[in-house]
Amino acid sequence: MGALNSFSHLTAKERTSLSFPARIVKERGLLKGEILDFGCGFGKDVEILSNQGYLIEGYDKHYQPNYPEKRFDTIICFYVLNVLMPEEQSLVLMEISALLKPSGKAYFAVRRDLVYEGFRTHKIHQKPTYQTKVILPFKSIFKNDNCEIYEYQHFNQVKNKDSDCPFCNPSSELELILESAQAFSIFDKYPVSPGHVLIIPKRHVSNYFDLSFKEQSSCIFMLNEVKKNLQKRFKPDGYNVGINIGEKAGQTVPHVHIHLIPRYSGDVENPRGGIRGVIPDKKDY
Repeated sequence: MGALNSFSHLTAKERTSLSFPARIVKERGLLKGEILDFGCGFGKDVEILSNQGYLIEGYDKHYQPNYPEKRFDTIICFYVLNVLMPEEQSLVLMEISALLKPSGKAYFAVRRDLVYEGFRTHKIHQKPTYQTKVILPFKSIFKNDNCEIYEYQHFNQVKNKDSDCPFCNPSSELELILESAQAFSIFDKYPVSPGHVLIIPKRHVSNYFDLSFKEQSSCIFMLNEVKKNLQKRFKPDGYNVGINIGEKAGQTVPHVHIHLIPRYSGDVENPRGGIRGVIPDKKDY
């Protein structure tokens, strides 16, 4: 989708003062610790806040492309999601979830004054740029006719008092690998192999086939991104991907979860047949 929306960076604006959402989060005392401005554009907010004594750095794929190499206490992402297509939005959410410390918070500002959605020719640059409305499933802390600001914390840091499901209330001690609007991923508590990960939809549903297509797509999209993470960290030689659906198929937690299991040379005597081993006598063929 990046090729279809290759001019999103042209929507960045030159400014001489702090952006409106930056003023809001600053006035509310929400800019704490080490701060990252994700999608900072030309970097005016970073410049002004840094001069005011804040520990802040900026990242922008086009204008400040040095990717951050640490995690942050606070991440701000202002007016970025509105110029991205759905797949690109999901990637940004996952990237920010990975860059945020477990105890940290992120703030997303989105536009509320868009009249026209889709591609249009930029008045100045005469290139096709994209804009869309965005509603996030996070806590809204500010809203007017032009702007809404959402506050995000890792899914396993926000308790769901209405459920005792271990996947609706994952332990705050677990490492959250990636999170999007619809799903999150954590390491399995009882791993089959190093790097064994679970990809879990946020909605409490037992049967994978009862998920909406959007939820299924979000899980598979995250599966692909988690695999890239595991490949860098563990360098496995292969993978098994599986979903247990129903007690007779071995499902023990009645909340959908996809197993991504790294495989390593020599981890079993004969790996032939792979996932067919769920019925041992049928593994060889």
